[in-house]
Amino acid sequence: MTTLPGQLNPTPRLLLGPGPSDAHPRVLSVMSTPLLGHLDPQFLEIMTETQTMLREVYQTKNQLTFPVSATGMAGMETCFVNLIEPGDPVVVCSIGYFGTRMIDVAGRTGAKLTVKEKPWGQVFDLNELRDILKETRPKVLGLVHAETSTGALQDISQVGKLCHEFGTLLITDCVTTLGCTPVKLDEWEVDAAFSCSQKGLSCPPGMSPISFSPRAVDALKSRKTKVQSWYLDLTSIQSYWSGDRAYHHTAPITMVYALREGLRLVLEEGLEARYARHLRNHAALRAGLEALGLEYIAAESCRLPQVNAVKIPAGVDDVAGRKHLLNEFGIEIGGGLGDFKGKAWRIGIMGYNSRSICVLSVLAALEHVLRGAGVKVTPGSGVAAAELAYSA
Repeated sequence: MTTLPGQLNPTPRLLLGPGPSDAHPRVLSVMSTPLLGHLDPQFLEIMTETQTMLREVYQTKNQLTFPVSATGMAGMETCFVNLIEPGDPVVVCSIGYFGTRMIDVAGRTGAKLTVKEKPWGQVFDLNELRDILKETRPKVLGLVHAETSTGALQDISQVGKLCHEFGTLLITDCVTTLGCTPVKLDEWEVDAAFSCSQKGLSCPPGMSPISFSPRAVDALKSRKTKVQSWYLDLTSIQSYWSGDRAYHHTAPITMVYALREGLRLVLEEGLEARYARHLRNHAALRAGLEALGLEYIAAESCRLPQVNAVKIPAGVDDVAGRKHLLNEFGIEIGGGLGDFKGKAWRIGIMGYNSRSICVLSVLAALEHVLRGAGVKVTPGSGVAAAELAYSA
């Protein structure tokens, strides 16, 4: 007889990487709620409540707004495969690793793809985007709002309006912004957006909230070919998340419970208060990291508050440093991706983890790691700088 593994009892971790972040205790609590059937009238009401709150957090009135039953990358695929048909002209403007993911996903649709790239850590300005659209006249422009690989925040507040001057639809990756920094789909005229549950919304991974504007819905309705993916085909799945509630798939009931509670937490706190909290904790973390001699990858003008990407000091081993943090302090941070593999650490303070205790804990632990690697650091300097920032 095969020996059964023991009951789950993993060592607790403080998840301060680029995601997932720790789920809020209230979210974990509601996940023990008994299951309902996916067509039970009570669950259908829960779906409606979740959609209503999701629209408010996305700052939109888009009817086609719901969580895809899969992780954030499924949200990206949903947007691209539903809006693009083979031969459609598409532009992806990449500023990092997840821009390259967009390029791959868009390319698989059979689109006539144009790629524009900036050095990692930089962003596009509006004039550059205008020139690109004027040159290419695409059906779709893909942009990452928050490039998690570099900690850079791409301003998209005027990009939707610009796209519409050229008859272009804007797809935006809001995976690392929703619930942390402003996302205003209607005001910014974003046509399709996708996010995730495990970062700013303080839930486990497993859901990808999406939203399609009326323009995007019109494009979907005018398709001449079937959507490539059966599972992600919005011409079918929207019936389940609309008033029809027609069966499409068995929804992940417990994850919908979790997302509903995560959205309740966001709206209880208030969007502006939540954004201010992330900025306040970012300012303290930044002060502490700089006091430890760590340099940011992204310029201050486009720096992301919730994912702080810093260069690893010369002589410090990436993997050894992160293992030290994990094994001795129980803190997880992220390593670099792509161009910054082995050269950067990424520290996330998102959603529930955007708290002073998380900031001070990671700074104290990082100081220990850096000093152990031979970096000259004034004892207590990181924590002291953060505390000063908090008292300002």
